[in-house]
Amino acid sequence: MKGLKIVVLAKQVPDTRNVGKDAMKADGTVNRAALPAIFNPEDLNALEQALRLKDKIEDTTVHILTMGPGRAAEVIREAMFRGADGGYLLSDRAFAGSDTLATSYALACALRNLNADLLICGRQAIDGDTAQVGPQVAEKLGLPQVTYAEEILECTDSKMTIKRRLERGIEIVECPLPCVVTVNGSAAPCRPRNARRVMKYKYAKATQELQDVNEDYMSLLNERPYLKITEWSVNDITCDPQELGLSGSPTKVKNIENVVFQAKEAKVLEANDEAIDAMMKELIINHTIG
Repeated sequence: MKGLKIVVLAKQVPDTRNVGKDAMKADGTVNRAALPAIFNPEDLNALEQALRLKDKIEDTTVHILTMGPGRAAEVIREAMFRGADGGYLLSDRAFAGSDTLATSYALACALRNLNADLLICGRQAIDGDTAQVGPQVAEKLGLPQVTYAEEILECTDSKMTIKRRLERGIEIVECPLPCVVTVNGSAAPCRPRNARRVMKYKYAKATQELQDVNEDYMSLLNERPYLKITEWSVNDITCDPQELGLSGSPTKVKNIENVVFQAKEAKVLEANDEAIDAMMKELIINHTIG
């Protein structure tokens, strides 16, 4: 079969395991500068599925599409270290404050420039846990979608066979190409960095990052054009500006709290049927269960 053009939708997310008092701005948006930035975990699972297809199907390419500030280019570099061919950074102040609706709209507009055979992304991002962006992108592009994917089993010129992991079991489904696939965290973990690719792409930079480089780097870039990460602003995609950013986001975050669960009470049970029976009755009486 012919090679696939795969685009992986990835996101650089704040590490929500370390939420502090400065995690929110006054306008209700996340203060990303106050939190460590990481590659969204389930997007790494999605990247691995894309790279496995690249390994199997000759002439297949894998590119990353991410939306965020200039530092989000780190996600693209990380993907290139692991086997991706390149990426696109969608960055503009007009995108700031986007909820899932505005984010999926911007991504869909950018994806119309790419004509991909397969769009693949993680099920959800850890900074929102909504699992909405992938399906919304599919709807906006009019593409079929498969959610909760755990493994892409087979791919032909016209369709894919995919294993889905659901709460009560698994499904094997077929889906025509092109399509959108969202991948569970239960899928295979992403392969580690490749040392040769790290050496090759460690100096790859997007447009915003090029503002701080010296003449020596520009000479290196002229010799190695693959180090240039494509960066698009709102002017590089066909879109309605009112559908972007805060103006295009009906969802408003009011507050973020760091909740820590602590065991304040504990009860030790004896290992016999009477103790377990008594515990069950107590849980039913106080409506914990039943």
